[in-house]
Amino acid sequence: MPELPFPDDVRDLLAKPNPAVVATLRSDGQPVSVATWYLLDGDRVMLNMDDTRVRVKHLRRDPRVTLTVLDEQSWYTHVSLIGRVEELVADTDLADIDRLSRHYNGRPYPDRESPRTTGWMTIETWHGWGAAKS
Repeated sequence: MPELPFPDDVRDLLAKPNPAVVATLRSDGQPVSVATWYLLDGDRVMLNMDDTRVRVKHLRRDPRVTLTVLDEQSWYTHVSLIGRVEELVADTDLADIDRLSRHYNGRPYPDRESPRTTGWMTIETWHGWGAAKS
């Protein structure tokens, strides 16, 4: 599997607000995947979750994570990032979720009441398919 840095075409794909699915591990080891927003920030990925989401608990217990990003123009082209959430921090001023919301929707996140957590994913390896084939 390829290592960092990403080739320019893969970095360009990951910089877009594409559909994505994140997988975490339950306490029994079973993987769980859900749709999510993400933001590539350098060679790390920012994820942001409502504190009531069970994946926050999963990541506190086991930081291993996979994020699969699908090219919105052709889902045959996709990139899977494999790594760990090395840092979980409270998004107390909602700046991180606003950053994600602006990236995807062009406006701040509407829910200003629910506490949120930001996870910073360190990418250990990746692989791509379609136009992003590694």
